Amino acid sequence: MRIAMIGTGYVGLVSGACLSEFGHEVVCIDKDQAKIAELNKGRVPIFEPGLDEVVAANARAGRLSFACDLSAAVSQADAVFIAVGTPSRRGDGHADLSFVFGAAEEIARALDGYTVVVTKSTVPVGTGRKVEDIIRKLRPTAEFDVASNPEFLREGSAIEDFRRPDRIVVGAETERARNVLKEVYRPLYLNETPIVFTSRETSELIKYAANAFLATKITFINEMADLCEKVGADVQEVARGIGLDGRIGGKFLHAGPGFGGSCFPKDTLALLKTSQDANAPVRIVETVVAVNESRKARMAEKIIEAFGGVKGKTIAVLGLTFKPNTDDMRDAPSLVIVPKLQAEGARIRAYDPEGAHEAKKVLEVETCEDAYEALAGADGVVILTEWNEFRALDLERVKGLLKKPLMVDLRNIYRPAQMAEAGFTYVSVGRATVG
Repeated sequence: MRIAMIGTGYVGLVSGACLSEFGHEVVCIDKDQAKIAELNKGRVPIFEPGLDEVVAANARAGRLSFACDLSAAVSQADAVFIAVGTPSRRGDGHADLSFVFGAAEEIARALDGYTVVVTKSTVPVGTGRKVEDIIRKLRPTAEFDVASNPEFLREGSAIEDFRRPDRIVVGAETERARNVLKEVYRPLYLNETPIVFTSRETSELIKYAANAFLATKITFINEMADLCEKVGADVQEVARGIGLDGRIGGKFLHAGPGFGGSCFPKDTLALLKTSQDANAPVRIVETVVAVNESRKARMAEKIIEAFGGVKGKTIAVLGLTFKPNTDDMRDAPSLVIVPKLQAEGARIRAYDPEGAHEAKKVLEVETCEDAYEALAGADGVVILTEWNEFRALDLERVKGLLKKPLMVDLRNIYRPAQMAEAGFTYVSVGRATVG
């Protein structure tokens, strides 16, 4: 099949590359000429494990190409995916759909023959219907359907998620559109991946409901961590004890500094706005948003308490991105924690394996070439992101580099007994402080 992917951000680039790997002819389109030029040179603008190899292999095979000309790609496409950004709108938290609606107008002018227009971007309920209205108004006689096909990719493991998804969700109103999407995902269908066909509105809400539920699990275990610290329990053992219940499951039960990234913060806010507009309050999600917002500031206070005040002290910060295996800084806990420490008089020396370049765009922070450089001469170390290379630091070397053997581990990647034996004062989340 011939596919046009509008947008070469995280979702568009990963989806386009993986669909080309399925054997489809995919053109990824973006108005950013510099980005397209880089992609045509084989340079991938985001860090996602394995993505550069998938892009290179399918570009060489002639199945994947990049262009700025939307009209040429759309006019030849069987399916056109809208994968543009939907950031939170300033003032009310609703998703900003200006890029989606702008893409719909351009698509309308370029349609030539029956085409399925697919919203891949995360959009509020009813967006697909508005996209259809925009296209129908501009091209009353055009042959097209509008479908919803939300993505469920995890940054850091997106390629594997696309190749082996838990499910594919398709919201489509006609059998013709459903058949086109079946063909798009035929390789997964043959592997017996569940394909859930729904109405467009249901499909759009599934995406928001899924992210809100996962955000709720994270917030729940973070609150349990606070309780554990007060009563002398261990949050990791609590998480394991409840996670082994098949009705609950262990995923997303990892206490930490709060959720961030490109999805959970903006999607929970957008769901709240949708619920308010529909006069159907979702009180649980309201609480999740409020608790997560305050948690990041609370984690900064936790660090300050552990250091006995931070004025005039140097803190080594390991990890700046919102999660490992990505360079994404969007709504990362570090964006709240680092400035708060700096405001209290701390000097921050940070190291992140992939995020330093992006971090410098949003933080005024000194970055180092490796973890040990950041540690040298610091008054203590804080782990903000659980990159694998931080899980097996040479503790004797760490101890020798620090002025004081103090570690604040906001990801619980070390065992308290191990750190006590190594001679550290070790402060973690939802567990007793040792040393």
